[in-house]
Amino acid sequence: MKKSKKNKKIKSNNNIITNVIHFGNKKQKKRKKIKKSKQMMETFFDSGRKINNALNPVTDLNNDNKNNNNIIEFTATELNLMPYENALEYDKRTYCQYYLNLVNTKNIVLFSFYLSNDYNSRLLKFNLFFNMFIIHLGINALFFTDSTMHRIYEDKGSFNFIYQIPQIIYSSLISTILNQIVKILSLTEKNILKLKSLEQNIDEESESIKKIIKIKFIFFFVFSFIILLFFGFYLSCFCAVYQKTQIHLIKDTLISFGTSILTPFVICLLPGLFRIPALKSTNKKYSYNLSKLLQMI
Repeated sequence: MKKSKKNKKIKSNNNIITNVIHFGNKKQKKRKKIKKSKQMMETFFDSGRKINNALNPVTDLNNDNKNNNNIIEFTATELNLMPYENALEYDKRTYCQYYLNLVNTKNIVLFSFYLSNDYNSRLLKFNLFFNMFIIHLGINALFFTDSTMHRIYEDKGSFNFIYQIPQIIYSSLISTILNQIVKILSLTEKNILKLKSLEQNIDEESESIKKIIKIKFIFFFVFSFIILLFFGFYLSCFCAVYQKTQIHLIKDTLISFGTSILTPFVICLLPGLFRIPALKSTNKKYSYNLSKLLQMI
């Protein structure tokens, strides 16, 4: 009897020990699960912050300012827009450096695919490039009237460059105006530079600038969607009806689009002729202001 009682006690003790161990293992598993879930949440929020910073230059700028309060760095656009007194102190570029910086901001190919030292979203810059090409293609298609078709018929389908010059010029001008509207709605650098220049009420101004940027993005996507929808429908109808005129449309588009790409290389030669000599003297503010007007073209 005594042995049976002892065996029962030992069994009960063993059961208690196994239950404690089992319960402990459950706790460890739960802790591991909690740790894993915490790690997953941390990585999720961390990736969310990175995406937010990539799409939200205001937040990214605030974080940079907190970490680098003593570092002064200026983008090419910021140097170009500086007042004369500040430019005398900070802008030490040569004529060639200024010219290349200006071309990078004016040339749509370099601006979209090469220039990265700015406060604009790279995704929107890519979108801006393709929107620009679609606008050139659509505007050129709109200028193919009955007289143009009759002229192509008289020329037996050959491409008459002299006859197409007015059409190319008009389409280039209209496309430039539309592209400027799209650029104003999609680019955020000037808004960020305004925040960067502030010394007081930064938090309040950052909130208002965030709202302005969000509104600009909404208008940009709406405007881009309308343009793509309209020109997509028109071009599909045009190419379906005038199948043998497509080659003329492509040639006109490439000429007008290529002209808009090459034009900045010529126009940007002029502002530096006034700016660089003005920065080498302290009494040529009028020449410096003239260069700032010319660089807006």
